Amino acid sequence: MKDKKFSSKLTRKIIFRCAITVFIASVLYIIAVIAVYNIAYRINWQPSLLYYILKSLIPYETLLVPGAWFIMVLFIIYIHWKKTVGFIEDIAVASIALVQPEDEDIRLPEELREIEDRMNQIKRTALRNERDAREAEQRKNDLVVNLAHDIRTPLSSVIGYLSLLNEAHDMPFEQRKKYTEITLEKAFRLEHLIEELFEITRYNLSSIILNKGKINLTFMLQQIADEFYPMLAPQNKKAAVHAPENLIAWGDADKLSRVFNNILKNAIAYSYEGSVIDIKAYEQEKSTIIEFSNYGDPIPPQKLETIFERFFRLDTSRSSQTGGAGLGLAIAKEIVDAHGGTITAQCNGEKTTFSVTLPIFEFVMG
Repeated sequence: MKDKKFSSKLTRKIIFRCAITVFIASVLYIIAVIAVYNIAYRINWQPSLLYYILKSLIPYETLLVPGAWFIMVLFIIYIHWKKTVGFIEDIAVASIALVQPEDEDIRLPEELREIEDRMNQIKRTALRNERDAREAEQRKNDLVVNLAHDIRTPLSSVIGYLSLLNEAHDMPFEQRKKYTEITLEKAFRLEHLIEELFEITRYNLSSIILNKGKINLTFMLQQIADEFYPMLAPQNKKAAVHAPENLIAWGDADKLSRVFNNILKNAIAYSYEGSVIDIKAYEQEKSTIIEFSNYGDPIPPQKLETIFERFFRLDTSRSSQTGGAGLGLAIAKEIVDAHGGTITAQCNGEKTTFSVTLPIFEFVMG
């Protein structure tokens, strides 16, 4: 609809300019005709070739005067039509530049300045999307290679310890127990890495379908905090929920639960040992806001801008226990976007806050 209005505006501008030109030319033509008549009738003509030619045309003046005007109007329309065709050719040539990889701006005549701005905007957006997709693909490829490399280590350990357990039948109980625990730990690590590979595949194939309903947000956040107790306790960390009793939100409970799980998991991974992760939820105007705040190493500003991109990890160490597939926050953003909300990250010194804003107008109207 917007493009149709823009096209109509351009058409009206061309027609208006043509009409103005015809009007001015007609006024000048009328003035010229009147001036010619006045001059012609004041001249004392002598018999000559010009005199006889003009005299022979007088009976046809009622046809010649409007005819000449009509021919002039057709000529003006032709000039504007030719100029319009030239504009179309300019746009056609410029459209080729839309798919060119160069960063040079498209140039069009002054009359097509608005089209030029829009085409340059489209080109910049396309180049940025292409660059982002290329970078995301490269990050994914690097991540898959790193994960494949990381899988070898625990897999080799599992095979090695299982071989020892299988071969040494007379191994002391305590030593067998120790090797079994190590093998189990390595197997869990291997499972985690394989899950990351599956997460990459699921992300590429999945589409978000929402099943919205009323959600007791306070209960959901408290439940999520309780579920993460086994991850929090070993590092002496806590998750404190601050929300009004029975705070209601509107959305897909399963999808939003995944959002909050991913954010809390990230907060646990990058917070200081012995610190408290604050989870706040409240209503503000026509929005429900959920905040996750943790204390840890500051996040550089340049990383805050890309933290929600696919396959982005704060910790780029491939053997990091905290670094996942780099999809958690990207998936969280897509789910929040699908709810018509926003998700942002801010870092003030050692305090990092993730904020999720959800609209509540649907719930109010429902």
